[in-house]
Amino acid sequence: MLHRVICLAIGYAFGLFQTGFFYGKLHGIDIREKGSGNIGTTNSLRVLGKKAALIVLLGDCFKTVFAMLLAHALFGSANPELDKILQLYAGLGATLGHNFPFYMNFKGGKGIAVLAGMYVATWITDTWIPFAIGFVLFFSIFFATHLVSLASLSVSTLFFVVIVVLERIGRIQVSHPAGMIELYVLAAIIMVMAFFRHKENIQRLLKGEERKTYLAHKNKLD
Repeated sequence: MLHRVICLAIGYAFGLFQTGFFYGKLHGIDIREKGSGNIGTTNSLRVLGKKAALIVLLGDCFKTVFAMLLAHALFGSANPELDKILQLYAGLGATLGHNFPFYMNFKGGKGIAVLAGMYVATWITDTWIPFAIGFVLFFSIFFATHLVSLASLSVSTLFFVVIVVLERIGRIQVSHPAGMIELYVLAAIIMVMAFFRHKENIQRLLKGEERKTYLAHKNKLD
């Protein structure tokens, strides 16, 4: 249990690094006061442009990768039957730190770049196939609809499916049925958190009012 708590804390600490907020501050902008007010990649694209969006995406992605790899290095490599579980605790912690940073009144991002980091960490420690499928799924939906939220929710759901499939085919080793259930629950919590943070987007999607995002030309701000 202690290893789980430590990995969760490690993830939360890494997740607190709000790339969009700090990048905006470097350019004299509080991104929370611009556009949608979100500190993630999409609002960074709308407010600060493509370069900023890429930097924010990579920063938020790799803080998660580093947290999960640290969990793997500290505890997982010596306990292969707990490795992915401990990594997911770190990933969950990074999501909590990113979405609910204590020093920003618990108002952070929506966690999709963090989720991308989980895909990358899975690639590094297990297999590249889920990352490739997630990449194709996200951009296929995005370029077909220009709805970042819809693409994000799709890859969030896919992540849960990926974890279940990898466990069922033996790519993720757990020592007993309780470990399997714990693994599934962690993946489900990560997925549900993405849906929770996108609840307003879901409402707009259902009404056909969700704002579209484009890469080829400048996006208009509200």
